[in-house]
Amino acid sequence: MKDFNSNKDGKNPSASFVVGAVALLFLIVGYQAALFIRKASVARIIANHDEPDTVFVYAQAQESETEEARSLRQAQRPERPASDTTLPVAKPAEAKYRTGTYRKNSEHSIQAEQIRRNHTPRKYESFRFDPNTVSVDDLMRLGFTQKQAQSIDNYRRKGGRFRRKNDFAKSYVVEDSVFRRLEKYIDIPKIDINLADSATFMSLPGIGKFFAGKMVSYRKELRGYSYPEQLMDIWHFDQEKFDNLKDLIKLDTVATPAYSLWTLPEKGLAAHPYIGKRAARSIIIFRENSPKADWTVSNLQKAGILPPDKASKLARCRIAPPPGAD
Repeated sequence: MKDFNSNKDGKNPSASFVVGAVALLFLIVGYQAALFIRKASVARIIANHDEPDTVFVYAQAQESETEEARSLRQAQRPERPASDTTLPVAKPAEAKYRTGTYRKNSEHSIQAEQIRRNHTPRKYESFRFDPNTVSVDDLMRLGFTQKQAQSIDNYRRKGGRFRRKNDFAKSYVVEDSVFRRLEKYIDIPKIDINLADSATFMSLPGIGKFFAGKMVSYRKELRGYSYPEQLMDIWHFDQEKFDNLKDLIKLDTVATPAYSLWTLPEKGLAAHPYIGKRAARSIIIFRENSPKADWTVSNLQKAGILPPDKASKLARCRIAPPPGAD
């Protein structure tokens, strides 16, 4: 049987080849036509949002002259002599109008807004922001796509936190070029150890529920931290743990009153970690038998009331001056 699809002499293409070539040609033309139609549709949607917005231009009369202003203007007008006909007769003031515009945006479909957002060239801004609290819309203003901004927001919703600027740079949706542009605008607030609660302390690296609770309770005993290194007074809060978070904390001493060493009663003094019951009673006796000019921490140490290590720590604290002292 003769094979009509074969071409032994090599001069004419076979029928199957011709059919395949025609089909491929139609496929290419159809694909190009589809791309053209899609491009034209996108351009149309971007231009009109699927429903054109409306801009109204209006003219509004300015507020009429008040009675007080009218009386003042008439009082300042020169009187016209009866025989003088040279002065022009004042004409009624013409009404003045001010113009303005009012834009009414139409309701657009979700699909149209998505197409417009994906195909409109993005314009980015640069402004100070906290990556832990910035909104998705503001992330898009900063130059992130909606998908990238949503990814950052999802990370935060799952408990993720950017403690340092480099943490934000490590996010897989933050490109190096974007981070270099935004680095100087990243503003991550430090945690004030005199104001933070236990939940806030737990956001610090290496701080769990135990240490967070101890940091709050020790602050109450001290009547407020006077310097950050006091955290290392807490049991098992070593230098390594402190070094891992010292750049993330700050200390607001203005909001915390100074320690009233020279006015507190014996019971209040005894509660301080650097004093205790025995030293508290001795301080009361020292205050009763020494002039106010001698009321210093160093003199408490010289009198043997406080050991050197406790005295050195207490000396670094903010202490209110004795009453009546300059």
